Amino acid sequence: MIRLNGDERDDVAAGETLVAVLARLRLPLDARGVAIAVDGEVVPRASWPSFQLRDEARVEVLTAMQGG
Repeated sequence: MIRLNGDERDDVAAGETLVAVLARLRLPLDARGVAIAVDGEVVPRASWPSFQLRDEARVEVLTAMQGG
């Protein structure tokens, strides 16, 4: 089971790439202000298409927001 943004997800499987995760969240690959961390480590954007999730991965997709 993959944990995505704190929630266990049965629609994200081990072996999927981070690009597939972004698609599930309806975020474009070229979205500005997006960062992805897997198991507490930030994954460089250039690695997203090839980075495959392992079982029980903890994935956090973060988006920058403006405001005060």
